[in-house]
Amino acid sequence: MRARHLTPVVSLVRRPVSRIVRGLAAVVVTGLLAWALSGLVAGCDLRDTGSPRISGSGVPGAEPAVNLSPGLQPLWPFADAAAAREWQASYRSGGQQPWHLDPGVTALSFVQGYLGFTGLDQVTSSYEGSGRALVGVGAALPDGRILTAAIVRLVRLGIGDDAPWEVVGTRDTTLSVDTPAYGSTARSPLPVGGTISGVDESLRVQVRRVGAEAPAGTACCVPAGGQNTRWSTTVPFTSPPGPVLTVVVATGGHVADVERFAVTGVRAG
Repeated sequence: MRARHLTPVVSLVRRPVSRIVRGLAAVVVTGLLAWALSGLVAGCDLRDTGSPRISGSGVPGAEPAVNLSPGLQPLWPFADAAAAREWQASYRSGGQQPWHLDPGVTALSFVQGYLGFTGLDQVTSSYEGSGRALVGVGAALPDGRILTAAIVRLVRLGIGDDAPWEVVGTRDTTLSVDTPAYGSTARSPLPVGGTISGVDESLRVQVRRVGAEAPAGTACCVPAGGQNTRWSTTVPFTSPPGPVLTVVVATGGHVADVERFAVTGVRAG
């Protein structure tokens, strides 16, 4: 009696269960295929296309380095972006000159090696963020005080976390050079001027070019002083047309040979 009653119940249950299992299997397979395809599509969307990142975006230290923004002049150590890329390739292949990745070392090398202010051997302050840096450079005075001669402005020149630092100017306060205008075309003889606050100052002006050991032009001993007072001089120089030139003015002689300096960047015409 039980066998006759159980047989049709089991057969009735087995048939809908098998259909449910087949349906569930189809759903699972379909879902897996959809998940796999969506992963492939997402993988295509997330691939690096090599597009440059926008200047000043993202979290400092996490974003690839920025390109030199339009209008900024590459003063030192690289004459242009091509030279920076060449170093970057050599660094990636053999670790050449890693100091280019340190804004403090780059700023000191600019001041001592390029401008010739060997007495300025201290980093007195440093700020870095979003592919830009401000580095104070100066010296320790005999009485123990720390002298800051200038704040050097740097940016990353190129793309990638290993893009090198490039000097693009200075942040000026009590000594400035605003003539010629930053980024303008310069021809010899070059009118140079700016403002100064101080007493009994004697200004020295140089025109320098990357790759040349000696200055392209100099002017010395321009008397200046007062409160935010204009100063001016004329500097003859020699340079082929095209390169970026660094125009630097410096004063000192009270407590150190170079106590303050400021720079601007122009193109030789």
